[in-house]
Amino acid sequence: MAFAGKYQLESQENYVEFLEAVGLLKAKTDHKVVTEVVRDGNNFTWTQTIPNWTWSNKFTVGQECEMETMTGSKFKAPVTMEGGKISIEFPQYHFTAEVIDDKLVMTCITPGEKGVTFKRVNKRI
Repeated sequence: MAFAGKYQLESQENYVEFLEAVGLLKAKTDHKVVTEVVRDGNNFTWTQTIPNWTWSNKFTVGQECEMETMTGSKFKAPVTMEGGKISIEFPQYHFTAEVIDDKLVMTCITPGEKGVTFKRVNKRI
């Protein structure tokens, strides 16, 4: 159950560049994101919260799941876990998450020659 818990943003790389790449540059970038992961076997509820905004997805590893992007668009994608790393193909980027030294590390990579790699490290709270 390594993922289960509550985490707060510790550091991030290329966040503004990532927001530009997915068309969300107008989003506020100086907030402290809190991520809560609830896990029951292969079933996950993944919630990110900042003041005045919450984004949540429920998914099951090993299945195609309906999820929602940060802008509210719904999509379906398979969710996989290999070597303790969750992997999801969002419409505008590839998302992975893993726990390293009790920190939740999330990486989002936009496609293409000039793809952006956004990395967020979250400490357990």
